[in-house]
Amino acid sequence: MSVWDRLSAWFLGLPLVHPAAVWLKAHPDPAFVILTLLKIVFILFVFLTVVSYLVWAERKICGRMQGRFGPNRVGIFGLLQPLADVVKLLFKEESMPGSVNKVIFSIAPGLAIVPALVSFSVVPVGPGLAVTDVNVGLLVFLAMSSIGVYAVVLGGWASNNKYALIGGLRSAAQMISYELAMGISTIGVILLVGSLSMVEIVKAQAGWIHVFGLPLPGWFVFTQPVAFLIFMITAFAETNRTPFDLPEAESELVAGFHTEYSSMKFGLFFLGEYSNIITICAIAVTLFLGGWTWPWHWLPESLQFIWFFVKLAVLVFVFIWARWTLPRFRYDQLMDLGWKVLLPVSLGWVVLTAVVVYMRMPR
Repeated sequence: MSVWDRLSAWFLGLPLVHPAAVWLKAHPDPAFVILTLLKIVFILFVFLTVVSYLVWAERKICGRMQGRFGPNRVGIFGLLQPLADVVKLLFKEESMPGSVNKVIFSIAPGLAIVPALVSFSVVPVGPGLAVTDVNVGLLVFLAMSSIGVYAVVLGGWASNNKYALIGGLRSAAQMISYELAMGISTIGVILLVGSLSMVEIVKAQAGWIHVFGLPLPGWFVFTQPVAFLIFMITAFAETNRTPFDLPEAESELVAGFHTEYSSMKFGLFFLGEYSNIITICAIAVTLFLGGWTWPWHWLPESLQFIWFFVKLAVLVFVFIWARWTLPRFRYDQLMDLGWKVLLPVSLGWVVLTAVVVYMRMPR
């Protein structure tokens, strides 16, 4: 019996409700399974590499904004700085206050990065370059982005520190306030495409459109500009980035929800924040900026993923630019913006989109 036959027999011996057994029975071809595993490894490698160097890029960009050089000591242009930071965090002494809930305190940092990785698995980086093309890919992202807040809330509660607890509670209130507007802002795209599949959403943005007589790329940012603006504003709040970084708020809460964390546990929270930035920018590129599509056919299909990463880099730069430019909101301003401005505007925009779609339907 071959290795594949043995592996199949072991999985098929699992209960029918086990996800591995269900998936293997639906895809019995070993070539498909191997290809899927290779895509998972490739996407994870690219994702974690991009996240690592996003930290380096932010430090270089903010350095230039402040008249400094940024990292320039470890490797050429400081390119080995992310590796040095990881080694430093791994060898730093880890402290854990005696009054914490040790189990939840240890689990919370891992929860910070897992939702971002799962969400990125449904993002089509290029033609055929998606770990999985599920027909509810957009719902997977919305569900995972809601789960990400548990890391912050549980980390703050388990720390048994009043500053950490306040940071966790702020994050929970912030997520509820902005998750609604974010989810509603994507409904216009669903109405235009008629599908929740991320691949179908990208394909629907290929080619050209005419807006007020002007030829423009078929990206939804031109037909859904208000939805795109709302999505990006809520993305800042979802990732707890300036000007919505109230869960940390160093001037008020020391370090917020991760006040008591050190060593690699702190590093995982740090990694989770930047992972969420990459993921939510990738979702924005997919929903509103055409994904890997480009109106001019300059590259063969096998290299079109380059356009995806170009657009991703632009949005990530906007995140970095905003952090080092805008001041932090007050907490009451944060809540007012979410409930009194973004939510009603997003609802009104969905109604307007639905009316336009209905009027254009063939009679």
